[in-house]
Amino acid sequence: MGITLDGLSSGLDTTTLIASLMKVEAIPQTLLKNKVSDTQVMASSLQALNTKIAALADLAKTAAKPAAFDVYAATSSSDKVTAVSTAGASAGQIDFVVDRLSQTQVSVTDALTVWPDSGLTLTAKDGTATTIAVPSNSLDDVVKAINAAPAGVTAMKVASGTDSGGNPQYRLQLTAASPGAAGQFSISGTTAAVTEIKTAQDAQVTLWAGTAAAQAVMSSTNTFPELLPGVAVTLASGSLGPATVTVARDDKQAAKMASDLVTALNGIFSLIAARSAVSTSTDASGKTVTATGPFTGDSTVRGVNQSILSAASMPVNGHSPSEYGVGITRDGNLLFDADKLTAALAKDPTGTKAALAEIASRVSTAAATASDKYSGTVTSQITGQQSAIRDLSDQISSWDLRLASRQAGLQSTYAALEVALGKMKSQQSWLTAQLSGLSSSSTGA
Repeated sequence: MGITLDGLSSGLDTTTLIASLMKVEAIPQTLLKNKVSDTQVMASSLQALNTKIAALADLAKTAAKPAAFDVYAATSSSDKVTAVSTAGASAGQIDFVVDRLSQTQVSVTDALTVWPDSGLTLTAKDGTATTIAVPSNSLDDVVKAINAAPAGVTAMKVASGTDSGGNPQYRLQLTAASPGAAGQFSISGTTAAVTEIKTAQDAQVTLWAGTAAAQAVMSSTNTFPELLPGVAVTLASGSLGPATVTVARDDKQAAKMASDLVTALNGIFSLIAARSAVSTSTDASGKTVTATGPFTGDSTVRGVNQSILSAASMPVNGHSPSEYGVGITRDGNLLFDADKLTAALAKDPTGTKAALAEIASRVSTAAATASDKYSGTVTSQITGQQSAIRDLSDQISSWDLRLASRQAGLQSTYAALEVALGKMKSQQSWLTAQLSGLSSSSTGA
């Protein structure tokens, strides 16, 4: 039942009155909505924190591997020889002479207008022969047939002017699919003249050249993946001649690994500090207002911060991490000193690398304990916050029904009041009229 005209009988602003009453009735729901908003801020902040901690766990896990800080860099005395260190490299130096570069066999036919035979045979280095039949004497058909055959050779047609009759001529270029001597092939079964343009050959270097210990090493490509353990050497055009490859400990790479770890740790500490801060401001009336961050007073976040900080700053075998360049500041952040790490690596490389790996391992464990997607402490708290949001949202929905019912009740009550007042006014008017009639009769008598 609705009210079409406010206060028709009572003169009251019924709509405003009911709206004011509903604001009071809705206070519990408003408090629930505010709580949902606060819980959502907390859940969002925890998710941001968990993402950073999970990234730290992955980084620290990598840094905790035995070879993570055992980094070596390879350099070459020749700008035509590139040396790259990989896992397993160790300090050392080797001299060698580049004797020849790798070549892939290329053969070319004389100029042709059509293929002169019904096919051809390609024979690999190991003696495997592949006979290729072609459906016509079209050079395009020959190219397609060669490329489709498992002969380890690719073909292409190259324009080569015209013959005496003005017909276009082409030469077929045949190229081994595999580089080096292993890709060598021969052509038979055709009357077409074929010229070998490039001979199949492996690249070759000689170690300790000019000595009784001289040793030739060959590769089908210009890259020697294990010329030294953990070192790949690549030859460039014009690299023939002597070269020296030197492998030395790469302190810069080790320092970068440690620096990245410290940066990730500080990112977490900074996030926690920023969202745990208490700030004050002044409102329009001049009153001081205090605001707290979502992490303020949260024991779980505080515990995670402490466990990760302890993992990074506690001694290793009686030695402070600061001896290896990882120090702690007064405000609870970490500080990385590359010079200290370099000095420690120079003095005791084995012990320093082991200590850094131990610190990384502890950090990895602490971070994983917090961020594990199933059982992590921060993950569990996020799940709890999300569950609370769902429960509060259900309560808010229930209040929507309750408030709608209450508003309908108020509207019905005030509508009934207006009707009752209307009737009373009608009765009053009738009584007034009756009394007025009686008075007139008395006066006339």
